[in-house]
Amino acid sequence: MRVIGVAIDVPEPWGSYLNRCRAQAGDPQAEYVPTHLTLLPPTQIDDDAEPAVERHLAEVADRHAGFSLLLRGTGTFRPITDVVFVAVAAGISECERLAADVRSGPLERDIKYPYHPHITVAQDVSQPALDQVFADLAGFEVRFDVVGFRLFVHNGDSRWRPRRDFALTA
Repeated sequence: MRVIGVAIDVPEPWGSYLNRCRAQAGDPQAEYVPTHLTLLPPTQIDDDAEPAVERHLAEVADRHAGFSLLLRGTGTFRPITDVVFVAVAAGISECERLAADVRSGPLERDIKYPYHPHITVAQDVSQPALDQVFADLAGFEVRFDVVGFRLFVHNGDSRWRPRRDFALTA
């Protein structure tokens, strides 16, 4: 068995900047999780399913075109979960369609909460730290082109490692 995830990377210099903000908030995941927008949350698969999963993801990528993503301001899932995130202001429907397609076929699964594209910047930290990162990034705004997504593998050591990139080619 292995644990995988699928995500859109936040390009540089913004990925590193948001990761530093996450680390400054005291988030223990800042060291192990690259800045990303989740399409498929951590999912356990059999080792022998990996070729079928990669074929599926390649087919998904072939069905979707690149798009522009606008990140603007902050949001939170409090009081449901103690998470602060950078909000997606444009590109929401494209993320929703892409995530739904990724979570089909061999990766079909139920998700605990309705899909909400976002970039986590603080989790598992104190309430004052959540409030601070929420305020510090309230004016954050960046637009970038999404040209693909990445399959990550978790090897049990807390780190997510890139496995393969998939270009959006439709």
